[in-house]
Amino acid sequence: MDWTPTISELSGPRYQRIVEAMEADIAAGRLVRGQQLPTQRSLARALGIDLTTVTRAYTEARRRGIMEARVGQGSFVSETSARRAVDLPHPVAIDLSMNVPPHPLEAQLDERIIAGLEAIRAQSGLTAFLNYQPPGGSAHEREVAARWLRARVPHAHADKLVIFPGAQTILFNLLAHLARPGDVVLTEALTFPGIKAAAAQLGVRLVGVAMDDGGILPDALAKACRTHRPKAVYLIPTLHNPTTATLAPERRGAIAKIIRDADTVLIEDDAYGLLDRSASPIANLIPERTYLATTLSKCIAPALRVAYLLTPDSGAQLQMRGHLQATVQMPAPLMVALVTHWLETGVADRIITAIRNEAIGRQQLAQRALKGFQYQAKPAAHHLWLKLPEGRPDVAAYLLRNGLAIVAGDAFAIDGPPPHAARVSLGAARNRSELTEALRILVGALHKPADTRQIV
Repeated sequence: MDWTPTISELSGPRYQRIVEAMEADIAAGRLVRGQQLPTQRSLARALGIDLTTVTRAYTEARRRGIMEARVGQGSFVSETSARRAVDLPHPVAIDLSMNVPPHPLEAQLDERIIAGLEAIRAQSGLTAFLNYQPPGGSAHEREVAARWLRARVPHAHADKLVIFPGAQTILFNLLAHLARPGDVVLTEALTFPGIKAAAAQLGVRLVGVAMDDGGILPDALAKACRTHRPKAVYLIPTLHNPTTATLAPERRGAIAKIIRDADTVLIEDDAYGLLDRSASPIANLIPERTYLATTLSKCIAPALRVAYLLTPDSGAQLQMRGHLQATVQMPAPLMVALVTHWLETGVADRIITAIRNEAIGRQQLAQRALKGFQYQAKPAAHHLWLKLPEGRPDVAAYLLRNGLAIVAGDAFAIDGPPPHAARVSLGAARNRSELTEALRILVGALHKPADTRQIV
Protein backbone atom coordinates (compact mmCIF):
# COMPACT_ATOMS: atom_id res chain seq x y z
CA MET A 1 0.00 0.00 0.00
CA ASP A 2 2.98 2.31 -0.56
CA TRP A 3 1.74 3.88 -3.82
CA THR A 4 1.94 7.66 -3.87
CA PRO A 5 1.10 9.21 -7.25
CA THR A 6 2.94 12.14 -8.78
CA ILE A 7 0.25 14.63 -9.73
CA SER A 8 2.10 17.93 -9.77
CA GLU A 9 3.04 17.55 -13.45
CA LEU A 10 -0.54 16.87 -14.53
CA SER A 11 -3.27 19.38 -15.27
CA GLY A 12 -6.93 19.54 -14.33
CA PRO A 13 -8.78 19.00 -11.05
CA ARG A 14 -6.75 17.12 -8.46
CA TYR A 15 -9.13 14.17 -8.27
CA GLN A 16 -8.77 13.65 -12.02
CA ARG A 17 -4.99 13.92 -11.73
CA ILE A 18 -5.00 11.10 -9.18
CA VAL A 19 -7.01 8.89 -11.53
CA GLU A 20 -4.80 9.75 -14.50
CA ALA A 21 -1.70 8.95 -12.45
CA MET A 22 -3.24 5.63 -11.45
CA GLU A 23 -3.95 4.77 -15.09
CA ALA A 24 -0.40 5.76 -16.10
CA ASP A 25 1.19 3.67 -13.34
CA ILE A 26 -0.93 0.65 -14.30
CA ALA A 27 0.15 1.01 -17.93
CA ALA A 28 3.81 1.35 -16.87
CA GLY A 29 3.67 -1.66 -14.55
CA ARG A 30 4.24 0.33 -11.38
CA LEU A 31 0.82 -0.83 -10.24
CA VAL A 32 -0.16 -4.43 -10.93
CA ARG A 33 -3.46 -6.29 -10.96
CA GLY A 34 -4.79 -7.07 -7.51
CA GLN A 35 -2.36 -4.71 -5.76
CA GLN A 36 -3.83 -3.08 -2.69
CA LEU A 37 -4.07 0.70 -2.81
CA PRO A 38 -3.63 3.10 0.11
CA THR A 39 -6.67 3.96 2.16
CA GLN A 40 -8.31 7.19 1.16
CA ARG A 41 -7.27 8.83 4.43
CA SER A 42 -3.60 7.79 4.16
CA LEU A 43 -3.37 8.92 0.53
CA ALA A 44 -4.90 12.27 1.44
CA ARG A 45 -2.22 12.69 4.13
CA ALA A 46 0.58 11.68 1.75
CA LEU A 47 -0.54 14.17 -0.89
CA GLY A 48 -1.43 16.92 1.57
CA ILE A 49 -4.97 17.27 0.22
CA ASP A 50 -8.45 16.93 1.69
CA LEU A 51 -10.12 13.53 2.07
CA THR A 52 -13.09 14.39 -0.16
CA THR A 53 -10.78 14.87 -3.15
CA VAL A 54 -9.33 11.36 -2.73
CA THR A 55 -12.81 9.92 -2.19
CA ARG A 56 -13.93 11.51 -5.44
CA ALA A 57 -10.83 10.15 -7.20
CA TYR A 58 -11.43 6.60 -5.97
CA THR A 59 -15.09 6.82 -7.01
CA GLU A 60 -14.05 7.91 -10.50
CA ALA A 61 -11.43 5.12 -10.69
CA ARG A 62 -14.09 2.55 -9.83
CA ARG A 63 -16.40 4.06 -12.44
CA ARG A 64 -13.69 3.67 -15.08
CA GLY A 65 -13.13 0.07 -14.02
CA ILE A 66 -9.46 0.43 -13.04
CA MET A 67 -10.05 -0.03 -9.32
CA GLU A 68 -12.33 -2.21 -7.25
CA ALA A 69 -13.40 -2.05 -3.62
CA ARG A 70 -13.67 -5.24 -1.54
CA VAL A 71 -15.87 -5.11 1.51
CA GLY A 72 -13.82 -5.30 4.69
CA GLN A 73 -10.52 -5.46 2.79
CA GLY A 74 -9.94 -2.13 1.06
CA SER A 75 -9.31 -0.85 -2.46
CA PHE A 76 -7.35 -2.78 -5.08
CA VAL A 77 -6.14 -2.35 -8.66
CA SER A 78 -8.71 -4.07 -10.85
CA GLU A 79 -7.80 -7.50 -12.17
CA THR A 80 -9.28 -6.61 -15.55
CA SER A 81 -9.93 -3.66 -17.80
CA ALA A 82 -13.47 -3.98 -16.48
CA ARG A 83 -16.73 -2.72 -17.82
CA ARG A 84 -18.38 -0.22 -15.53
CA ALA A 85 -21.15 -1.60 -13.37
CA VAL A 86 -23.56 0.84 -15.02
CA ASP A 87 -22.88 -0.93 -18.33
CA LEU A 88 -24.63 -4.06 -17.05
CA PRO A 89 -28.29 -4.48 -17.99
CA HIS A 90 -30.71 -3.72 -15.17
CA PRO A 91 -31.75 -5.55 -13.02
CA VAL A 92 -28.87 -7.98 -13.58
CA ALA A 93 -26.11 -7.29 -11.07
CA ILE A 94 -23.72 -9.97 -12.38
CA ASP A 95 -24.05 -11.13 -15.98
CA LEU A 96 -22.59 -14.57 -16.77
CA SER A 97 -24.79 -15.05 -19.83
CA MET A 98 -22.64 -13.56 -22.61
CA ASN A 99 -19.73 -15.76 -23.71
CA VAL A 100 -17.08 -13.09 -23.98
CA PRO A 101 -13.36 -13.10 -23.22
CA PRO A 102 -12.09 -11.56 -19.98
CA HIS A 103 -9.76 -8.59 -20.31
CA PRO A 104 -6.92 -8.99 -17.82
CA LEU A 105 -4.62 -6.05 -17.31
CA GLU A 106 -1.82 -8.11 -18.88
CA ALA A 107 -3.64 -7.87 -22.21
CA GLN A 108 -3.09 -4.09 -22.11
CA LEU A 109 -5.97 -3.54 -24.49
CA ASP A 110 -6.42 0.17 -23.84
CA GLU A 111 -2.75 0.89 -24.37
CA ARG A 112 -2.44 -1.37 -27.40
CA ILE A 113 -5.47 0.11 -29.11
CA ILE A 114 -4.04 3.60 -28.67
CA ALA A 115 -0.56 2.55 -29.78
CA GLY A 116 -1.92 0.63 -32.77
CA LEU A 117 -4.04 3.52 -34.00
CA GLU A 118 -1.11 5.88 -33.53
CA ALA A 119 1.10 3.59 -35.63
CA ILE A 120 -1.54 3.48 -38.36
CA ARG A 121 -1.93 7.26 -38.25
CA ALA A 122 1.82 7.75 -38.56
CA GLN A 123 2.08 5.35 -41.48
CA SER A 124 -0.89 6.28 -43.64
CA GLY A 125 -3.27 8.52 -41.67
CA LEU A 126 -6.57 7.46 -40.15
CA THR A 127 -8.68 9.17 -42.80
CA ALA A 128 -7.39 6.66 -45.34
CA PHE A 129 -9.72 4.14 -43.67
CA LEU A 130 -12.84 6.30 -43.63
CA ASN A 131 -13.92 5.47 -47.17
CA TYR A 132 -15.21 2.35 -48.89
CA GLN A 133 -12.69 -0.49 -49.05
CA PRO A 134 -12.68 -3.72 -51.10
CA PRO A 135 -15.31 -6.11 -49.76
CA GLY A 136 -13.58 -8.86 -47.83
CA GLY A 137 -10.37 -6.92 -47.22
CA SER A 138 -7.47 -5.67 -49.31
CA ALA A 139 -4.88 -8.05 -50.76
CA HIS A 140 -2.40 -7.00 -48.07
CA GLU A 141 -4.88 -7.48 -45.21
CA ARG A 142 -5.87 -10.90 -46.49
CA GLU A 143 -2.23 -11.93 -46.96
CA VAL A 144 -1.34 -10.91 -43.40
CA ALA A 145 -4.34 -12.82 -42.04
CA ALA A 146 -3.57 -15.90 -44.14
CA ARG A 147 0.06 -15.92 -42.99
CA TRP A 148 -1.13 -15.71 -39.36
CA LEU A 149 -3.64 -18.53 -39.86
CA ARG A 150 -1.03 -20.82 -41.43
CA ALA A 151 0.35 -21.59 -37.98
CA ARG A 152 -2.78 -23.72 -37.47
CA VAL A 153 -4.09 -24.15 -41.02
CA PRO A 154 -1.17 -24.70 -43.43
CA HIS A 155 -3.31 -24.37 -46.56
CA ALA A 156 -4.50 -20.83 -45.69
CA HIS A 157 -3.86 -18.43 -48.59
CA ALA A 158 -5.08 -14.93 -49.35
CA ASP A 159 -6.99 -15.98 -52.48
CA LYS A 160 -9.17 -18.27 -50.34
CA LEU A 161 -9.76 -15.82 -47.49
CA VAL A 162 -12.50 -13.24 -46.84
CA ILE A 163 -12.55 -10.77 -43.95
CA PHE A 164 -16.03 -10.39 -42.45
CA PRO A 165 -17.50 -8.11 -39.76
CA GLY A 166 -17.89 -10.90 -37.20
CA ALA A 167 -18.63 -14.62 -37.31
CA GLN A 168 -22.41 -14.15 -37.19
CA THR A 169 -22.26 -12.44 -40.59
CA ILE A 170 -20.20 -15.37 -41.88
CA LEU A 171 -22.78 -17.90 -40.70
CA PHE A 172 -25.72 -16.01 -42.17
CA ASN A 173 -24.02 -15.58 -45.53
CA LEU A 174 -22.83 -19.18 -45.65
CA LEU A 175 -26.33 -20.51 -45.00
CA ALA A 176 -27.68 -18.20 -47.71
CA HIS A 177 -24.98 -19.42 -50.09
CA LEU A 178 -25.19 -23.16 -49.39
CA ALA A 179 -28.88 -23.79 -48.68
CA ARG A 180 -32.37 -22.75 -49.71
CA PRO A 181 -35.55 -22.54 -47.63
CA GLY A 182 -36.49 -26.04 -46.50
CA ASP A 183 -33.00 -27.49 -47.00
CA VAL A 184 -31.38 -29.37 -44.12
CA VAL A 185 -28.16 -28.43 -42.35
CA LEU A 186 -26.92 -30.80 -39.65
CA THR A 187 -25.55 -29.54 -36.33
CA GLU A 188 -24.69 -30.96 -32.94
CA ALA A 189 -27.82 -31.63 -30.86
CA LEU A 190 -26.83 -28.59 -28.79
CA THR A 191 -25.46 -25.65 -30.75
CA PHE A 192 -24.69 -21.96 -30.91
CA PRO A 193 -27.88 -19.86 -30.75
CA GLY A 194 -26.53 -17.62 -33.53
CA ILE A 195 -26.77 -20.41 -36.12
CA LYS A 196 -30.31 -21.10 -34.93
CA ALA A 197 -31.26 -17.45 -35.45
CA ALA A 198 -29.68 -17.30 -38.92
CA ALA A 199 -31.38 -20.53 -40.04
CA ALA A 200 -34.76 -19.30 -38.79
CA GLN A 201 -34.43 -16.08 -40.80
CA LEU A 202 -33.49 -17.99 -43.97
CA GLY A 203 -35.99 -20.84 -43.58
CA VAL A 204 -33.19 -23.41 -43.37
CA ARG A 205 -34.02 -26.51 -41.32
CA LEU A 206 -31.48 -27.46 -38.67
CA VAL A 207 -31.36 -31.11 -37.58
CA GLY A 208 -29.48 -31.98 -34.40
CA VAL A 209 -27.14 -34.98 -34.23
CA ALA A 210 -26.55 -36.92 -31.02
CA MET A 211 -23.54 -36.08 -28.86
CA ASP A 212 -21.68 -37.47 -25.88
CA ASP A 213 -19.11 -35.86 -23.61
CA GLY A 214 -16.59 -36.05 -26.45
CA GLY A 215 -18.76 -34.18 -28.95
CA ILE A 216 -20.81 -35.24 -31.95
CA LEU A 217 -21.09 -39.03 -32.50
CA PRO A 218 -19.68 -40.15 -35.89
CA ASP A 219 -22.16 -43.04 -36.28
CA ALA A 220 -25.08 -40.70 -35.61
CA LEU A 221 -23.68 -38.18 -38.11
CA ALA A 222 -23.30 -40.85 -40.79
CA LYS A 223 -26.90 -41.96 -40.26
CA ALA A 224 -28.18 -38.37 -40.37
CA CYS A 225 -26.29 -37.76 -43.63
CA ARG A 226 -27.92 -40.82 -45.22
CA THR A 227 -31.37 -39.82 -43.96
CA HIS A 228 -31.37 -36.09 -44.69
CA ARG A 229 -28.77 -35.56 -47.46
CA PRO A 230 -27.78 -32.23 -45.87
CA LYS A 231 -26.53 -29.22 -47.77
CA ALA A 232 -23.91 -28.70 -45.06
CA VAL A 233 -22.79 -29.83 -41.61
CA TYR A 234 -22.18 -27.08 -39.03
CA LEU A 235 -19.88 -28.01 -36.14
CA ILE A 236 -18.00 -26.37 -33.26
CA PRO A 237 -15.34 -29.07 -32.77
CA THR A 238 -13.10 -27.18 -30.31
CA LEU A 239 -14.38 -25.95 -26.92
CA HIS A 240 -17.91 -26.54 -28.11
CA ASN A 241 -20.56 -23.98 -27.22
CA PRO A 242 -22.20 -24.79 -24.80
CA THR A 243 -20.68 -28.10 -23.62
CA THR A 244 -16.91 -27.33 -24.04
CA ALA A 245 -16.50 -30.74 -25.72
CA THR A 246 -13.41 -30.93 -27.94
CA LEU A 247 -13.30 -33.66 -30.56
CA ALA A 248 -10.42 -36.11 -30.30
CA PRO A 249 -8.18 -36.49 -33.40
CA GLU A 250 -9.64 -39.94 -34.18
CA ARG A 251 -13.18 -38.57 -34.11
CA ARG A 252 -12.17 -35.62 -36.31
CA GLY A 253 -10.80 -38.06 -38.84
CA ALA A 254 -14.00 -40.12 -38.79
CA ILE A 255 -16.15 -37.02 -39.25
CA ALA A 256 -14.01 -35.79 -42.16
CA LYS A 257 -14.48 -39.14 -43.91
CA ILE A 258 -18.25 -39.08 -43.32
CA ILE A 259 -18.55 -35.58 -44.81
CA ARG A 260 -16.46 -36.57 -47.84
CA ASP A 261 -18.43 -39.79 -48.39
CA ALA A 262 -21.74 -37.90 -48.05
CA ASP A 263 -20.61 -35.42 -50.71
CA THR A 264 -21.51 -32.48 -48.49
CA VAL A 265 -19.53 -29.58 -46.97
CA LEU A 266 -18.45 -28.59 -43.49
CA ILE A 267 -19.00 -25.21 -41.84
CA GLU A 268 -16.37 -25.33 -39.11
CA ASP A 269 -16.94 -22.71 -36.43
CA ASP A 270 -13.48 -22.17 -34.98
CA ALA A 271 -14.52 -19.41 -32.57
CA TYR A 272 -12.58 -20.93 -29.67
CA GLY A 273 -9.79 -22.69 -31.53
CA LEU A 274 -7.19 -20.03 -30.71
CA LEU A 275 -7.73 -20.77 -27.01
CA ASP A 276 -6.72 -24.43 -27.52
CA ARG A 277 -4.03 -24.57 -30.19
CA SER A 278 -3.47 -28.29 -29.58
CA ALA A 279 -6.67 -29.04 -31.51
CA SER A 280 -6.09 -29.17 -35.27
CA PRO A 281 -9.11 -27.92 -37.28
CA ILE A 282 -11.04 -30.50 -39.30
CA ALA A 283 -10.37 -28.16 -42.24
CA ASN A 284 -6.84 -29.57 -42.34
CA LEU A 285 -8.29 -33.00 -43.22
CA ILE A 286 -10.83 -31.91 -45.86
CA PRO A 287 -9.79 -28.41 -47.01
CA GLU A 288 -11.63 -28.84 -50.30
CA ARG A 289 -14.94 -29.29 -48.41
CA THR A 290 -14.57 -26.89 -45.48
CA TYR A 291 -15.56 -23.31 -44.82
CA LEU A 292 -13.50 -22.41 -41.74
CA ALA A 293 -14.69 -19.41 -39.68
CA THR A 294 -12.14 -17.90 -37.27
CA THR A 295 -13.15 -14.88 -35.22
CA LEU A 296 -11.38 -12.57 -32.79
CA SER A 297 -14.59 -12.11 -30.76
CA LYS A 298 -13.80 -14.92 -28.31
CA CYS A 299 -10.04 -14.53 -28.08
CA ILE A 300 -9.63 -10.71 -28.07
CA ALA A 301 -12.86 -8.68 -28.09
CA PRO A 302 -16.28 -9.00 -29.77
CA ALA A 303 -16.61 -5.30 -30.62
CA LEU A 304 -13.65 -5.45 -33.02
CA ARG A 305 -16.04 -7.20 -35.44
CA VAL A 306 -13.20 -8.88 -37.35
CA ALA A 307 -13.50 -12.49 -38.46
CA TYR A 308 -11.87 -14.58 -41.18
CA LEU A 309 -13.53 -17.07 -43.51
CA LEU A 310 -11.22 -19.56 -45.22
CA THR A 311 -13.05 -21.02 -48.22
CA PRO A 312 -12.37 -24.27 -50.10
CA ASP A 313 -11.02 -22.51 -53.21
CA SER A 314 -10.64 -19.15 -54.91
CA GLY A 315 -13.97 -19.52 -56.72
CA ALA A 316 -15.82 -19.93 -53.43
CA GLN A 317 -13.89 -16.95 -52.10
CA LEU A 318 -15.18 -14.73 -54.90
CA GLN A 319 -18.73 -15.91 -54.27
CA MET A 320 -18.51 -15.17 -50.55
CA ARG A 321 -17.05 -11.72 -51.22
CA GLY A 322 -20.10 -11.10 -53.40
CA HIS A 323 -22.43 -12.18 -50.59
CA LEU A 324 -20.60 -9.90 -48.17
CA GLN A 325 -20.85 -6.92 -50.50
CA ALA A 326 -24.57 -7.53 -51.04
CA THR A 327 -25.37 -7.69 -47.31
CA VAL A 328 -23.04 -5.41 -45.30
CA GLN A 329 -20.61 -4.14 -47.97
CA MET A 330 -17.42 -4.57 -45.91
CA PRO A 331 -16.02 -4.91 -42.41
CA ALA A 332 -15.13 -1.68 -40.59
CA PRO A 333 -11.85 -0.63 -42.31
CA LEU A 334 -10.27 1.01 -39.29
CA MET A 335 -10.86 -2.06 -37.12
CA VAL A 336 -9.43 -4.33 -39.81
CA ALA A 337 -6.40 -2.04 -40.07
CA LEU A 338 -5.88 -2.20 -36.30
CA VAL A 339 -6.15 -5.99 -36.19
CA THR A 340 -3.87 -6.34 -39.22
CA HIS A 341 -1.26 -4.20 -37.44
CA TRP A 342 -1.58 -6.44 -34.36
CA LEU A 343 -1.14 -9.58 -36.47
CA GLU A 344 1.94 -8.20 -38.21
CA THR A 345 3.63 -7.07 -35.01
CA GLY A 346 2.80 -10.09 -32.85
CA VAL A 347 0.59 -8.03 -30.53
CA ALA A 348 -2.49 -10.16 -31.30
CA ASP A 349 -0.78 -13.32 -30.09
CA ARG A 350 0.38 -11.61 -26.90
CA ILE A 351 -3.18 -10.42 -26.18
CA ILE A 352 -4.56 -13.90 -26.83
CA THR A 353 -1.97 -15.47 -24.52
CA ALA A 354 -2.94 -13.10 -21.71
CA ILE A 355 -6.64 -13.81 -22.21
CA ARG A 356 -6.03 -17.57 -22.38
CA ASN A 357 -4.09 -17.43 -19.11
CA GLU A 358 -6.91 -15.49 -17.46
CA ALA A 359 -9.44 -18.06 -18.72
CA ILE A 360 -7.34 -20.82 -17.14
CA GLY A 361 -7.28 -18.95 -13.85
CA ARG A 362 -11.03 -18.47 -13.86
CA GLN A 363 -11.64 -22.14 -14.61
CA GLN A 364 -9.49 -23.04 -11.62
CA LEU A 365 -11.55 -20.69 -9.47
CA ALA A 366 -14.77 -22.30 -10.72
CA GLN A 367 -13.37 -25.77 -10.11
CA ARG A 368 -12.87 -24.96 -6.45
CA ALA A 369 -16.28 -23.32 -6.08
CA LEU A 370 -18.24 -26.07 -7.85
CA LYS A 371 -16.59 -29.05 -6.19
CA GLY A 372 -19.19 -31.79 -5.85
CA PHE A 373 -21.39 -30.58 -8.73
CA GLN A 374 -21.54 -32.12 -12.19
CA TYR A 375 -20.29 -29.95 -15.02
CA GLN A 376 -18.18 -30.05 -18.18
CA ALA A 377 -15.27 -27.69 -18.68
CA LYS A 378 -11.89 -27.32 -20.37
CA PRO A 379 -8.88 -25.44 -18.94
CA ALA A 380 -8.89 -22.51 -21.40
CA ALA A 381 -12.63 -22.24 -22.07
CA HIS A 382 -14.54 -19.07 -21.26
CA HIS A 383 -17.55 -21.09 -20.10
CA LEU A 384 -18.64 -24.32 -18.45
CA TRP A 385 -21.70 -26.53 -18.89
CA LEU A 386 -23.39 -27.10 -15.54
CA LYS A 387 -25.87 -29.88 -14.84
CA LEU A 388 -28.76 -28.47 -12.81
CA PRO A 389 -30.54 -30.38 -10.03
CA GLU A 390 -33.29 -32.66 -11.29
CA GLY A 391 -36.86 -32.08 -10.17
CA ARG A 392 -36.24 -28.44 -9.28
CA PRO A 393 -37.87 -25.28 -10.65
CA ASP A 394 -35.95 -23.30 -13.19
CA VAL A 395 -32.71 -22.45 -11.44
CA ALA A 396 -31.70 -20.01 -14.18
CA ALA A 397 -34.91 -18.03 -13.73
CA TYR A 398 -34.45 -18.02 -9.95
CA LEU A 399 -30.91 -16.74 -10.33
CA LEU A 400 -32.05 -14.01 -12.70
CA ARG A 401 -34.59 -12.81 -10.14
CA ASN A 402 -31.68 -12.59 -7.72
CA GLY A 403 -29.47 -10.58 -10.05
CA LEU A 404 -27.33 -13.32 -11.64
CA ALA A 405 -27.72 -14.22 -15.33
CA ILE A 406 -26.74 -17.57 -16.87
CA VAL A 407 -28.19 -19.31 -19.95
CA ALA A 408 -30.46 -22.35 -19.63
CA GLY A 409 -30.14 -25.35 -21.93
CA ASP A 410 -33.19 -24.61 -24.08
CA ALA A 411 -31.30 -21.77 -25.81
CA PHE A 412 -28.97 -24.35 -27.38
CA ALA A 413 -31.26 -27.33 -28.06
CA ILE A 414 -32.24 -28.22 -31.64
CA ASP A 415 -34.61 -31.18 -31.28
CA GLY A 416 -36.51 -32.72 -28.39
CA PRO A 417 -36.61 -31.64 -24.75
CA PRO A 418 -33.72 -29.43 -23.67
CA PRO A 419 -31.21 -30.75 -21.13
CA HIS A 420 -31.57 -29.62 -17.54
CA ALA A 421 -28.29 -27.74 -17.69
CA ALA A 422 -26.98 -24.22 -18.13
CA ARG A 423 -24.00 -22.44 -19.64
CA VAL A 424 -22.06 -20.34 -17.15
CA SER A 425 -19.81 -17.81 -18.88
CA LEU A 426 -16.84 -17.19 -16.62
CA GLY A 427 -15.27 -14.61 -18.90
CA ALA A 428 -18.27 -12.32 -18.60
CA ALA A 429 -17.55 -11.41 -14.98
CA ARG A 430 -15.82 -8.05 -14.80
CA ASN A 431 -13.09 -9.40 -12.54
CA ARG A 432 -12.28 -12.40 -10.38
CA SER A 433 -13.83 -10.84 -7.30
CA GLU A 434 -17.14 -10.51 -9.13
CA LEU A 435 -16.81 -14.06 -10.44
CA THR A 436 -16.21 -15.34 -6.91
CA GLU A 437 -19.39 -13.62 -5.74
CA ALA A 438 -21.34 -14.95 -8.73
CA LEU A 439 -20.21 -18.51 -8.03
CA ARG A 440 -21.18 -18.08 -4.37
CA ILE A 441 -24.69 -17.06 -5.41
CA LEU A 442 -24.84 -19.92 -7.92
CA VAL A 443 -23.75 -22.56 -5.43
CA GLY A 444 -26.22 -21.21 -2.89
CA ALA A 445 -29.04 -21.57 -5.41
CA LEU A 446 -28.00 -25.12 -6.30
CA HIS A 447 -28.13 -26.09 -2.62
CA LYS A 448 -31.51 -24.50 -1.91
CA PRO A 449 -34.51 -26.84 -1.57
CA ALA A 450 -37.01 -26.50 -4.41
CA ASP A 451 -39.84 -25.03 -2.36
CA THR A 452 -37.74 -22.07 -1.23
CA ARG A 453 -37.23 -20.94 -4.80
CA GLN A 454 -40.81 -21.12 -6.01
CA ILE A 455 -42.90 -18.01 -6.62
CA VAL A 456 -46.44 -18.22 -5.22
